[in-house]
Amino acid sequence: MKPFVIGVAGGSGSGKTTVVSHIIDAVGSENLVLLQHDSYYRDLKHLSFEQRVRQNFDHPAALETELLIRHVNALLSGYSIKCPIYDFKNHVRSENYSTYTPKPIILVDGILIFYERELRDLMNIKIFVDTDDDLRLLRRLKRDINDRGRSVDSVLNQYEKFVRPMHLEFVEPSKRYADIIIPHGGQNKVALDILNSFISEKVSHISEKEAEVKEK
Repeated sequence: MKPFVIGVAGGSGSGKTTVVSHIIDAVGSENLVLLQHDSYYRDLKHLSFEQRVRQNFDHPAALETELLIRHVNALLSGYSIKCPIYDFKNHVRSENYSTYTPKPIILVDGILIFYERELRDLMNIKIFVDTDDDLRLLRRLKRDINDRGRSVDSVLNQYEKFVRPMHLEFVEPSKRYADIIIPHGGQNKVALDILNSFISEKVSHISEKEAEVKEK
């Protein structure tokens, strides 16, 4: 059977990582390939660092979504892929990459993954993590300062100039494509438990079908 494709979207700092972690815990990392849209940021090595930091990283054009689509299709067809690794401090792709082989679940994570119809159409279930703007900003501040070496001023300037306008133009409208909307982000334990049960059942069904095929 083909892998089951799950998409998890939501605004920056919405709690997608928590939801993704819950899904991984529910099905087991050995049953899942995690593809993060952030890994597919376009390589900006041809620009100076000063030019790179001025780019709009929250616009769909900043991401090589066409490569992500090819990778999902390859995994669905039983082929391995070489996923890029992105350096967020320098805004360039690493020379290294991550090799992934097909698994029963393909989990795609990113704020803009519902924007491209071709990518949406590959997903069996689409989940949108919905969280208040002020909480998302606080989480983004902590992440970008602690994990990506940014200053408070640079994060706030980027949020005002790019993040918020792009969220309103591209991310928030994509919520209408979701099959499941999780309010209050990763803190919604009831929604997470229901989601985990549903996905675990899907994995068990896939495993049973694969076992039947092998027996034949």
